[in-house]
Amino acid sequence: MKSTGQPYCAVILAADRDINDPVANAAAVSCKALAPVSGRAMVLRVLDALADAREVGVRILVGPAMTSVEQNDELAGLVRSGQVQWVAPQSTPSSSAFSVLQTLPNDVPVLLTTADHALLSAAVVDHFCTMARSSGCDVLAGVARHELVAEAFPGTRRTVTRLKDGGYCGCNLFAFMTPQARKAADFWRKVETERKKPLRVVKVIGWVAVLRYLLGQLTLGQALSRLSQRMNLQAGAVQMPFAEAAVDVDKVDDWLLVESVLAKRQAEAPQ
Repeated sequence: MKSTGQPYCAVILAADRDINDPVANAAAVSCKALAPVSGRAMVLRVLDALADAREVGVRILVGPAMTSVEQNDELAGLVRSGQVQWVAPQSTPSSSAFSVLQTLPNDVPVLLTTADHALLSAAVVDHFCTMARSSGCDVLAGVARHELVAEAFPGTRRTVTRLKDGGYCGCNLFAFMTPQARKAADFWRKVETERKKPLRVVKVIGWVAVLRYLLGQLTLGQALSRLSQRMNLQAGAVQMPFAEAAVDVDKVDDWLLVESVLAKRQAEAPQ
């Protein structure tokens, strides 16, 4: 059953950040999005989850290069048939997101995710989108409690933002709910441009928030409030109850983890 609200337009960032991506190299494919997981390209698993989600309508794939798309018959077929729209990527993920957002109608909510979200499911997508829709916020990010992720995947290393009220892992799920939300993509673009210059990043985010974070005095709510002030909009977070929502394939160890998770699920599935 489809959502009764305006369907989300799903934007999937699928271009490699670096020329020599380690996962692509290990999988012997031209780009990370085509790395097979349990015999199926990661990007196809993401597109499957979005197709099955009741909250999602249009799917827009940003990258990889068309030469890579054409190396996978199923992916090329989805693009040729118009079931998936393809656009060329920009130089960075934030620039790609910003560029696509400028082409979409202001009244369409947008879900942004990545092609390396190999454990993404329709249930995860619909939970995030439903919570975002009812939040009243302009822009939201999905996060998961670190203890939830650590319990589900012991021994694996995830990036953790440690705040006063706990540790959080990002989930590569972002919702742009209003016309004002486009400002957040521009803000992200500015931060990413300066990411190798810490002092300039601090200037963009704000000294007060950075100092409170370093002193262990910043809560998630306070961080979101500070970001809202900097961007002049309402930023929010959806705390995801799914540990797998925080697993993306940034490195070869992540790829092997996802393979093991899917192999276990297949072995436990009813015959």
